[in-house]
Amino acid sequence: MPLLQVHGLSRRFGGVVALDGLELEVRPGTVTGLIGPNGAGKSTAFQCISGVIPPDAGQVLFDGKDITGLRPDRITGAGLVRSFQIARGIPRLTVLENLLLYGPAQPGEGVAAAILRPAAMRAREEALRERAKAVAARLNLTAVLDNQAAALSGGQKKLMEIGRALMAEPRLLLLDEPVAGVNPSLAAEIATHIGTLRDEGLTVLIVEHHMDFVASLCDPVIVMAEGRRLVEGSFADVAADARVQEAYMGGRVHA
Repeated sequence: MPLLQVHGLSRRFGGVVALDGLELEVRPGTVTGLIGPNGAGKSTAFQCISGVIPPDAGQVLFDGKDITGLRPDRITGAGLVRSFQIARGIPRLTVLENLLLYGPAQPGEGVAAAILRPAAMRAREEALRERAKAVAARLNLTAVLDNQAAALSGGQKKLMEIGRALMAEPRLLLLDEPVAGVNPSLAAEIATHIGTLRDEGLTVLIVEHHMDFVASLCDPVIVMAEGRRLVEGSFADVAADARVQEAYMGGRVHA
C-alpha cells in the first residue's frame, strides 16, 4: 500500500486555482520527485499535505490514516515531516540547539514531568543529545555543531534543515527544494545523503527545480501542471513526454 495517498486535493486563493483535484501516491522506500513549471501547485501541495494550510476539498492519507486538515504538529508526530525551502533555523541558537528543538517526546517541556520525573527527563535529554550529534555527523556538521545558525553558510543551513527534519524521526520526509542555491559539489553531497536515507528505509518526496539532481536520484518522478498531476514515470520517460515539454514551454496543457 502507498505510504502517502492524495485524492482530489483542491485549493483556491481567491480566484486563483492552485490545486485542481490533485492525485498522487508515494510508495514506501522510494525517493519520489515532484516537478513542474512555476505555478504548477507543487508548493501548495506540500503545504496542504503537511497541514500548513487546509485544502478546500480532497483527502490526504498517510499510512492508510486520514490526516486531512490536521495540525502540522500532529502530522509531524505521525511521522510525516517536512523541510522548508528557505533554511534559516533559529539564528541565535547553535546548530546543536536547533537540532534538539526537533527531538520528539521531551518530558522537560512539561512542568510536572520535569519536577516529578527528573531522572527520566535527564535520560531523554541525553538520548536526544546523542541523536543530534549522530545526525550532525552524518551530514558533516560536527565541526559547526556549537556555531550559531546565523554564522552558517547557505549550504550548511540546507544541511541543518535536513538534520532538523531527521531529528523528528520521520517515516516520510518531504523536502522542499533541498539544493536550491547550493553549488554542484554540495548538491551531489546532499543527493548522496538522501540516497543513503532511502537505502536505510526512509521514504522521501522532493520538490526540486534542479533537473540533474532529480534525474540522478528520483524514481518515480511526478510532473504537475495547472494544479493537477500531468504524468508519472522515470525521469527519462517524463522528460520525453510532449505534454511535459508543452507545460514547461508555457503552453496550456492538454490531458
